[in-house]
Amino acid sequence: MNRYLVILIRRPQCDPAVVPLHQQFLAELREQGRNEMSGPFGDKTGGAYLLRAESLDDALAIAHRDPAHVSGGWDIMVREWLAV
Repeated sequence: MNRYLVILIRRPQCDPAVVPLHQQFLAELREQGRNEMSGPFGDKTGGAYLLRAESLDDALAIAHRDPAHVSGGWDIMVREWLAV
C-alpha cells in the first residue's frame, strides 16, 4: 500500500455539525489500518490525515467519501506522499 496525504481546508460555509461525522470517518479508517495519523492545523483552518491506499484512484475514492468532502464545507487535496 502507498501513503497519501489528504489535506482539508475549511470553506466559509463549513458546518461545524459535520466535524463529529468526519472524526468518526477517520476513526473507522484507523480501525481498518488505513489512517496512520490525523489532526487539525493549529490555526483551525483545516487539517490533514495520512491515508494508506493501493493507488491514487483508491485514495481519492476514500477521501471523497469523507463527510467533510461530501458536505461541501472543505476543499480536499490528495497527494501521494513518499516518506523517507
